[in-house]
Amino acid sequence: MPVEITMPQLSDTMTEGTLIKWYKKVGDKIKPGEKIADIETDKAVMEQEAFDEHEGTLAQILVKEGEKAAVGQALAIVAGKGEKVEAGAKAPVAASAGAAAGSKSTPSGASSHDSELGHGPIEEGRAHARRETVHDEPEHSSEAISMEASATMHKSRGTMSAASTGIAERDEERGGDGARLRVSPLARRMAAEKDIDLKQINGSGPGGRIIQRDIVNFKPSERGSQGSQSLGFAKQDKKTSTPTPVLATRSSSGQKEVIPLTKIRSVIAQRLQQSKQNIPHFYETIDVDAEELVKLRERMNKTIEKTGVRISVGDFVAKAVATALVQHRAVNAHFNGTEITQYPDVHLGMAVALPNGLIVPVLRNINQMGLAEIRVRSADLVDRARAQKLKQDEMTGATFTVSNLGTYGVREFSAIINPPEVGILAIGGAEKRPVVRNDQLVARTMMTMTLSADHRVVDGATAAEFLRTLKGLLEEPGMMLV
Repeated sequence: MPVEITMPQLSDTMTEGTLIKWYKKVGDKIKPGEKIADIETDKAVMEQEAFDEHEGTLAQILVKEGEKAAVGQALAIVAGKGEKVEAGAKAPVAASAGAAAGSKSTPSGASSHDSELGHGPIEEGRAHARRETVHDEPEHSSEAISMEASATMHKSRGTMSAASTGIAERDEERGGDGARLRVSPLARRMAAEKDIDLKQINGSGPGGRIIQRDIVNFKPSERGSQGSQSLGFAKQDKKTSTPTPVLATRSSSGQKEVIPLTKIRSVIAQRLQQSKQNIPHFYETIDVDAEELVKLRERMNKTIEKTGVRISVGDFVAKAVATALVQHRAVNAHFNGTEITQYPDVHLGMAVALPNGLIVPVLRNINQMGLAEIRVRSADLVDRARAQKLKQDEMTGATFTVSNLGTYGVREFSAIINPPEVGILAIGGAEKRPVVRNDQLVARTMMTMTLSADHRVVDGATAAEFLRTLKGLLEEPGMMLV
C-alpha cells in the first residue's frame, strides 16, 4: 500500500519545518538512503533521506517548496510497485498541523511570518469586518460621488484663496515713493533681526517681492543691486550679525527594506530573550598573557608542518577550557530549574556565525583530544555548519560554549548563556599591549576573556577559580600537554 513521507523531528525543539527543496519529482524512483529533500528546522537546513519503507515511486507531493508543515505531517506519498494513487488524494494530517499549512493559509497581503506568529486569523477577521462594513453602507451613484467631490474641492479652493489673500495683505506695505512694498514673513523677520530698512532693498522675488536671499545679500552701499545677484554670502557690516546659511533640501537616497525573520532567526531571538530575562547572569573578566602560548604554537606548527595541520590560538584555548572544566565540574553542567546535572566529559559548543543567524556545533568529548585532533575536528564542524550540513547530534548536547570574536578584531565582549548550560566564555583577540613586568613597561601578547555564568548554579568564587585555572593553563601551555 502507499506510504507517506512525513515531516521528521530533526531537533529537540522543532515543532514544524519548511520544505526548502525537493530533489525528486512525481514519477521518480526512490531508493533507501537517497537524498530526497532539504528541510529548514529551527536550527539549520538539513537533508532528508529516504528510509527502507520509502522504496518505490514518488506518486504525489503534498507540501510544495517554501511551504511549512508540522512534525508528523505528510509531505508526499510513495507508491509501491504496481500501486496507483488517485489524483487529489491526501494523507491524514496531524492535529497540530492545521495551523501550519504554510503560505496557503496566509491571508492575501500578509507575510508567511505573520501567519507563523499567529497574526493570520486576526488579519483575516479584520478584513472580514471591513467587508461587512462596506456592504452595510448605502450605495452611491458615480454622479452623486462626483458632485460631492466637486463641492468639497470648490470649498477647499475658497479657503485657500482667502488664506492667500490674507498673506498677501500682510506682506504688503508702502515704500518711500508710495509704491506697494511686498515682503515675505521670513524676510521681514530677518530684516528686523539685522536692523535693515526694507525700503532700501529691491526685491528679487515674483512681482518685486523681498525674499530671504535679498536680506542675506543686502549691502548698504549697493542699494538696489540685489535683484540680479546670485545666491551667496555677502560681506557683512560690523553692525550686522552673521548671515543664516541657506541649506539645500535633502531627500532620501533609497527605500527602507522590511526583512521578515527566518525560522532560524526567530528561534535565536526567542531563546536568547528568554535566557537574558530568566537567567541571572553575572560576569567575570580576566586578562591572559599569551606570549608563551604564541611561541609554543609556532614551534609546534614547525614540527608538524609536513602533516598539513596548523594549530591555531583558538585550539589552545579550546583545549585549556576543556581541561579547566574537568577540574571545575560545577561550570560544566546543565540546570533545568530544579536539578543540576554535572558532566564528567566536556561537550564544547562553538558559536559559528551564518549569513542568516548563528549556529553552535558541538565538539563531543573534547577533553579526550589532543591539539591536532581538535584542529581537524573543529575545522570540519565549522565548515559543515556554514554549509548547513550538520547532523542532529552535532548540534545538541553541549555542556559549555565558547564564542570567539578575536578574528574580527574585538578586544572584549560579554555573551548570553545558552540554556540549559550554566556558562559561556567570550574570547577576545590576542594582541600586543603595554604591560608591567618586573617594574618595567613591556609589550606582551594579551587576550581578554569574559565568563558569563548563571548565578542560580555558579557562585562568584566558583567562577573565579575556574578562570584562575584557565589563565594558568594558557600562560603555561606546556601543562596541557602533560
